[in-house]
Amino acid sequence: MKHNYKVRVYYQDTDAGGIVYHSKYLDFAERARSELLVEMGVSNKKLIEEEGVAFVLSSASIQYKSPAKLDDVIDVETSVKEIKNASMVMEHRFLVDGQLKVVIEIKLAVINPKDLRPVRLKEELKKLFMNYQESQGE
Repeated sequence: MKHNYKVRVYYQDTDAGGIVYHSKYLDFAERARSELLVEMGVSNKKLIEEEGVAFVLSSASIQYKSPAKLDDVIDVETSVKEIKNASMVMEHRFLVDGQLKVVIEIKLAVINPKDLRPVRLKEELKKLFMNYQESQGE
């Protein structure tokens, strides 16, 4: 299963030519991941403050296929590619009218926000993320 999040491209998201500025895709991906947590019924704030768990980006790989433009509505498809004990790999696919524009693969580390040390992803949270794991057929 994939999580879908729609984002409209505003003027502030573009360069002088009306093309989405490259770093904005990382912002859009962050919003999509936050909305995925909401869909899962998980509060980022509660995770940090009460559970001692935070997700931090440890690496990102971005492939630009073609530009999204001012006023486009981008469908951000998010899926989980891999889940480990203290990290996960996610993929964000950015589409406009079904045309693939950008693919971002990110690795997230699971840390304690107080001491910034890795922590194990709790089984209940791991199971929620597994609902968004790519199947072999996708």
